[in-house]
Amino acid sequence: MADLYFKEVVKLHGVPRSIVSDKDAKFLSHFWRTLWGKLGTKLLFSTACHPQTDGQTEVVNRTLGTLLRTILKKHIKFWEASLPHVEFAYNRAVHSTTNCSPFEVVYGFNPLTPLDLLSMPNISVFKHKEGQAKADYVKKLHERVKAQIEKKNESYAKHANKGRKKIVFQPGDWVWVHMRKEKFLEQRKSKLFPRGDGPFQVLERINDNAYKIELPGEYNDSSTFNVSDLSLFDVEDGDFDLRTNSSQEGGNDEDMGKDLGALKGLGGPMTRARTKKAKDALQQVTALILEEMPKYEDKAKMVNCIKDCEA
Repeated sequence: MADLYFKEVVKLHGVPRSIVSDKDAKFLSHFWRTLWGKLGTKLLFSTACHPQTDGQTEVVNRTLGTLLRTILKKHIKFWEASLPHVEFAYNRAVHSTTNCSPFEVVYGFNPLTPLDLLSMPNISVFKHKEGQAKADYVKKLHERVKAQIEKKNESYAKHANKGRKKIVFQPGDWVWVHMRKEKFLEQRKSKLFPRGDGPFQVLERINDNAYKIELPGEYNDSSTFNVSDLSLFDVEDGDFDLRTNSSQEGGNDEDMGKDLGALKGLGGPMTRARTKKAKDALQQVTALILEEMPKYEDKAKMVNCIKDCEA
């Protein structure tokens, strides 16, 4: 892997400042970490089941895959021989984000193609004969490309964040974890298995999009999750809204008995639906106790009333 990287990347572009990759065993090996640590390159790892972390690479791979399928048809065994031609075509095509081709962004001009050699060469590609003039042109080109990329990114972010609510967790918060099929194969073998689990405590806030969770060892997976797979566990929230109490003055103990009965039936794992049901029942029981408390000046008498309701 290291030899291939030096042959294909470092010899053309130099040593990178950072490398973004997935959490494949090759990229997590001690040799790989030590090598780039000595060279001063920072290794960044994407979050599982969240391709947006390395979106540019995903888009390039998707485009190259489409081009290969168009060229190869049924001759899929020769994809490696066709890859250089596809790569050249991709690098010479004008991209909607930059309004320039990758060749033009890097070198300041587009290389000749076989079609250009059929007739007189296009003289415009040789218009920068002086080194300083070409350097100024490339500098202005990069500024224009940068502004175009920022404009496109703002447009993409506005579209993606439409209707999205920003959620920020702090270390110590308790959250639910959405178990995706791609990541939790054992826990999602059946459609009837719970789609989430928890609550788990937030250990570290990496950034607004990624958090490190105190995940039990039985899951045998990465403890870093994207914020889209987390939801706040607030069953212990004590700010009850007493205005939602449906009981009226002069009620009897049967209402309290129904609420306590709802709590007794909450067996098994605490899923999100059961948590909501338990919270609603606790709110109603608390409101009833506060409302009926003046009637029971003797605390022992009130406790006996609650026990009768449970029975």
